[in-house]
Order: sequence, then C-alpha cells, then structure tokens
Amino acid sequence: QDIEGVGHKYHLELELEDDLDKDTTVNCTAEVLYHLGNKNTAPDVQVTLEGELKSTEEADHMFYTRIRSLEKELVAENIPDSHGHVAPELEPIHLLAWAASGYIIWQNSTENTQLQLAQITQVKQVKRSDEYLQFDYVVLLHDMVSQEIIPWEMTVLWHPRDGVQVTRDSRQPGHPSG
Repeated sequence: QDIEGVGHKYHLELELEDDLDKDTTVNCTAEVLYHLGNKNTAPDVQVTLEGELKSTEEADHMFYTRIRSLEKELVAENIPDSHGHVAPELEPIHLLAWAASGYIIWQNSTENTQLQLAQITQVKQVKRSDEYLQFDYVVLLHDMVSQEIIPWEMTVLWHPRDGVQVTRDSRQPGHPSG
C-alpha cells in the first residue's frame, strides 16, 4: 500500500516455527512501513502472534550459569563452520547472535535489502563486574538482493531477565576473505 508522502506499507502473514519445539508453529501477522526518503530511519513494524512459542527460561538459565562458571572467557570462530555445522555447546551463542543481528537488520533495512545472518566469524566474551554477559561479535550479513557479504561488529549484552541488548554496532568496510 502506498501512503502518499509517508512511505510504503506491507501486510504480511507468516507461519513461525518454534526453534525449541520444531513441531510447534504459530501464525503471525505483521505490518511494515518503509518511510520515504530517509534511509537512516528504520521501518515501523507491528507484529501480532496468534499463539505462544515455547518458553526458553530453562535453557536460558542453563546457558547463563554455564557461561558465568567458565574459568576463561569464551572465544570462538566460524559459527557455523564451512559445512554449516554448529557445535551443540555453541548453539546458544549462535542464537544470541541471530537475535542481536535481527536488531541490526531491522535498523538497516530498506525495501531494496534482504539481510540475514550468514556466519559469526568471531565472538569473544568480555568479563564484566555486573551480572550481564557481554559478547563482542564480528558477523557476516548476507544481502540476498545484492549478494553482498557485509562484515559487521556488534557488542551484545544479555541476561535471562532482560533479554538481548545491542549496545554498539558498526558496519565494517570491505569484504571478508574466503
């Protein structure tokens, strides 16, 4: 729908699969408004879920406790690996990057992009004095329209009580090797 002087509005109907319970799906409707002119304005998104997804509370608590108990900060590279495999112990790190990159994708979307997380090239845990977990990520975002692979740095804070917060992000120049 064209809204004169404002932008273009899209109405979407989707079926979401629960990552924790592959047999569960919920219907979702969304309205997305892309504003005219200003490419620095994130689209307005209104979402309605018809049903509930499985609670992640138990898995979140287990992950949080495991990471807090590590003697050395977590460091990992190439998630998934070149064969598309994610080690089970790194799946929560992958899901956290997926959620955080969703914020980056939303903030940087236009009608002419279709960004998605392709790979975590590097993640480093940063020790903090408070109760939050902090991870510095370098991710590759794939623009399905232009086929461009975009390196992006992001700092992510996470606590099971508060969810994901992207506190810093920046698009990196150039293309990754490989």
